[in-house]
Amino acid sequence: MKQWSSGGAALRHPNPRMVADVAAGLAAPQKELPPKYFYDHRGSELFEEITRLPEYYPTRTERTLLQTWMPRVIPQLGTRTLIELGAGSAEKSRIILSAMRVAGQPGLYVPIDVSASFLDQTASRLRHEYPGLVVEPVVADIADDFNPSRDLQHPALYAFLGGTIGNFYPPAAIRLLARVRSAMKAEDRFLMGVDLRKDTRRIEAAYNDSAGVTAAFNRNMLLVLNHELGSDFDPDRFIHRAFYEPVMHRIEMHLVSSVDQEVHIPGVGRVPFRQGESIRTEISCKHDRRSVEELFAAAGLRIEGWLTDPEALFALVIGARG
Repeated sequence: MKQWSSGGAALRHPNPRMVADVAAGLAAPQKELPPKYFYDHRGSELFEEITRLPEYYPTRTERTLLQTWMPRVIPQLGTRTLIELGAGSAEKSRIILSAMRVAGQPGLYVPIDVSASFLDQTASRLRHEYPGLVVEPVVADIADDFNPSRDLQHPALYAFLGGTIGNFYPPAAIRLLARVRSAMKAEDRFLMGVDLRKDTRRIEAAYNDSAGVTAAFNRNMLLVLNHELGSDFDPDRFIHRAFYEPVMHRIEMHLVSSVDQEVHIPGVGRVPFRQGESIRTEISCKHDRRSVEELFAAAGLRIEGWLTDPEALFALVIGARG
């Protein structure tokens, strides 16, 4: 049985923002969809599976850096609140929370994510694992806005891990960083994970894993659209493609139509695809210290700390208000 059938999903009341995003993205010369639509519950699960793949170096490298740095940094900062943008399962956040607990600062954790069900599960587990920690999840799209739901205990640490800043085109990345900066008090800090520029083969292998998990994650976006909008995408008619674009220093992830076809999307209409035509579903910009400094400066931040692994695959950056 094909799992792409939308069934009665067309009777749903679709999110107007989602309809507008899809309509605008699929009308563009290069069809494009926002990567936030990867993340229903299944998409979040698939991404967690990706982070454990042998080809996917960012997660394990960042985890090692956090384990090295956070036990020293957290006591120095006196962090009482951790606000995490795009929290997911909060697996790496536990390293920061554990450092806060050892330092006698269990405080408050505010995970922010678009997937409500995944976020609820994460919050429930953390309350059990860290008695005394107040967990206040916020369901929000960090690309648009985020607003922690209560007065925070300061100093606070805003965290944006996983190299996710690379999923934003530079103007959008600057807007996001500027929102973080405007939320910070002078004693607060910003912790960001950055995937660094390196050998192209190493980067491309991370997005074209041999097990096909990234391909399933990519196609899952079409299932999300079917479920949320009642569209009739057949994921089997789209091929996963990921490649490094050297001029812009970024991975591009696409879904390529394998045949001439037409897809019906309620609220949008009929969208034709030629064989070989693609939907760009994600970019992942790779950075170096200079490019991060430029983003920070444009957002009113400055680099206060920078740590990389011996192979210079990944960096952790601590930022302060400029």
